[in-house]
Amino acid sequence: MIYRIHVIIMKSFSDRLLGEILKKRNPSIIGLDPDMAKMPASLLEYFRDKEKDMFEAAGRCILEFNKRIIDSIHDIVPAVKLQSAFYEQCGPAGFRAFLGTAEYARRKGLIVVGDVKRSDIGNSTMAYSNAYLGKVPLFGSLEPVYDLDAVTVNPYLGSDGIKPFVEDCRKYSKGIFVLVRTSNPSSSELQDLGSGGVTVSEAVARLVNRLGEGMIGESGYSPVGAVVGANRKRLASRLRKAMPRSIFLVPGFGAQGGSAKDAVNFFDERGLGAVIHAARSVIFAYEKSGKGEDYREAARAAAESMRDDIVKAMKGSGKCPWQANSKL
Repeated sequence: MIYRIHVIIMKSFSDRLLGEILKKRNPSIIGLDPDMAKMPASLLEYFRDKEKDMFEAAGRCILEFNKRIIDSIHDIVPAVKLQSAFYEQCGPAGFRAFLGTAEYARRKGLIVVGDVKRSDIGNSTMAYSNAYLGKVPLFGSLEPVYDLDAVTVNPYLGSDGIKPFVEDCRKYSKGIFVLVRTSNPSSSELQDLGSGGVTVSEAVARLVNRLGEGMIGESGYSPVGAVVGANRKRLASRLRKAMPRSIFLVPGFGAQGGSAKDAVNFFDERGLGAVIHAARSVIFAYEKSGKGEDYREAARAAAESMRDDIVKAMKGSGKCPWQANSKL
């Protein structure tokens, strides 16, 4: 008798993300940052009238808003990013909306990144990674909890605050994006410090590169990525040299002033290795669209415009992987 053993080998996170980017010809990631102060008035009124508890109303409002945004963009974008702060501020109901949004986005075929910026030491880091990427030991079995595709990680505590996440990337085909050079104005207070010609951000970049060694996927990239702000274009080449196998998550496009021309600096010579992030300029595009509260149509139009601007800039620089003359 012949026994056939079927082994399922999951693609690495980097291969999955870059595969979706190539499939949809769109290197962007949309942030679902549901600011209650910017929600459409009709949604706010509906859920305020449906729920006696304000936090429950907020949670349901957030989830419904996110679902409708996802419905409008899931076929044109490869991934979404959920900034946990906007959910946590609404208490348990808000975090239920976080989980519901992540589940709905996955069902729609999107890669889901949790912007949680977690880190700690020892068992605490392991617990964070168990919750967001891996599995939690419960009563003799291992169970997934939030089961996100990737999370953002704070490197301030050093490698022992990151390694448990890296191990779960290896075991469960997940990914992380380590904060290397952020887009906020005061980041230079710490990230530009250094000695011997090496800044803190460059030291973190070297750490990111080391942590990703031995985990390179078919795409040539590791699941250990880096957050690098779109307004740091002058550092792009130095950071790419330090992290040649890391995917850059590049925030700051749109509302924070980053342009498509800026974004091109973060791709490798093949037009790969980066995913450009925008949130408010897409999900709340209805505020400037002149079309009232048709936020779904406005979000789709903004996502398409973002994609088209980036791809145009990529083609102009010769860094477009789906062009006929591409080096891919």
